Formats: sequence, structure tokens, C-alpha cells
Amino acid sequence: MVSVLPAPARRLLAAACAAAASLVPLTAVPAVAGAALPPPVRSEDQRDHLTVVVRHAGEGRDGTYEVYCHPGAGRHPDAAGACRVLDENTRWGRDPYAPVPEGTTCTLLYGGPATARVTGTWAGRPVDASYDRRDGCQTARWDRMVPLLPRPGASA
Repeated sequence: MVSVLPAPARRLLAAACAAAASLVPLTAVPAVAGAALPPPVRSEDQRDHLTVVVRHAGEGRDGTYEVYCHPGAGRHPDAAGACRVLDENTRWGRDPYAPVPEGTTCTLLYGGPATARVTGTWAGRPVDASYDRRDGCQTARWDRMVPLLPRPGASA
């Protein structure tokens, strides 16, 4: 299972747990050999779920795709890869779907007519993001999400 928390946050959480545990007297904790907490169980409606609608990306790339993560599944050509790129782009305190900030200087390199809209739930939060390739910044933002978003081209 891939953790959504970045390494610094996991270390901070582990340190906080260790500090709290040191405050509990050892006599208050019953010794149970081999006891472990079971992994959290997510119901179908609690899983990360995204709907991706792609237009003008090229033959075999346009369409509507469903992606479920943790575990990866859905009607997407590469659901596992899509979930992996989402996990890689998820950082504590940053929106992986954030638009390019206003006033950003971008190259005038047109990346093509492809557009995409991503909606659903990721990491327990609602998602509604639009993508295009109208300039270098938008193209780079799109490319960070490949294979969730397809690499535009002429054929499948």
C-alpha cells in the first residue's frame, strides 16, 4: 500500500507517537505477543475515485475514464500508472491539481488542442480540475499527470 503522507510528515507522526507512548507507564499496557492493528478497511465509496474526460488528444485517447486507487482499478488504460502518478504528485499542504498561478511567466509553446477535466475525490477531498496545453506551463502541468492524462498524439 502506498502512503499518501510524504516522508517528513510520516517521520513527524512517528516522533509524536513515540513521545506520547513514553508518557504511558509500562504497567498500564498489557503485553500481547504478536499483536498488530489490522490495516484500515475502505468501503467502495471511501476509495479515491476520479473521472477523467479527455477531448482532442488524438485517436484512441479521447473519452471518459474512471480511476479508483488504493487499490488501483477502473476503466482507464493504465489505472495502476494513473494511481502511481497521483501518489507521486500528492504532497502535504499542496494541491496536486492546482492551476498554474496567475501572473506566471510561461513559454508560448503551444502543446496542442487537447483538454481534460478531472473530477471526483482524492485523499478525501473533492477534485474539479481542468487541463489544457495552450502554453508551456499548461503543457508541463498536463505532462506531470501522465498517465492519468494521456500523452497526446495522432494514434493510440
